[in-house]
Amino acid sequence: MVKKTVFLLLGIFLICCCCSSNSEEPSIDEPTDQEDYNQNQELSFLALGDSYTIGQGVDPNDSWPFQLKTAFNSSKNKIEELTIIARTGWTTSNLLNAIEEQAPTNHDLVSLLIGVNNQYQRGSFSKFQADFNRLLTLATNLAGNNKRVIVISIPDYGVTPFGSNNSEIIAQELDNYNAYIKQRCIATETVFIDVTSISRELGASENALADDKLHPSGFQYNLWVEKMLPVVNEILK
Repeated sequence: MVKKTVFLLLGIFLICCCCSSNSEEPSIDEPTDQEDYNQNQELSFLALGDSYTIGQGVDPNDSWPFQLKTAFNSSKNKIEELTIIARTGWTTSNLLNAIEEQAPTNHDLVSLLIGVNNQYQRGSFSKFQADFNRLLTLATNLAGNNKRVIVISIPDYGVTPFGSNNSEIIAQELDNYNAYIKQRCIATETVFIDVTSISRELGASENALADDKLHPSGFQYNLWVEKMLPVVNEILK
């Protein structure tokens, strides 16, 4: 009798184990929050600079920040918010003051293009260096980290009719400015994008300049964006 009871209990135990094992449904991997974020990003872009950033002489939509926003939005993600802190004639000091006054919030992408007016106004190069260092730090803070900052070189206005009488000196001085900018970007592991070579290749050729014969045209800005876009896609992917 005892043996029968033991066998009966053992049988019930085995049946329960089998039922419990068979009742489990196959698991389905659900997307993580990070995957959802990557597929549905609505991003913000802060562009810091001077006349080259606002697109002096061209329609605002033809400026390179707006062209970059439009080009990037052809992918699955979108730059919904574009903020520009820039004005014609601004030096690094002017830009620093404007950032302090406007106190922008953090953005997903921050660009920095500044320095031509420091050179044009014959400002102190050491003052430019100190100001640029501060601006790069501010840009990094506003982006959250240096991987979401792009620094654009100063184009060469010596190739334009406006600067043609002093083209060699302008080129030499801007090379010094851009060399320092690039050096700081390398030291801080920040993306540096060279558009100076594009400005020199185009010079004052047809469609290269705005009607003022000084600033880049929408066509030239488009070439800048073609160079920036793969980098920005990688940053914001």
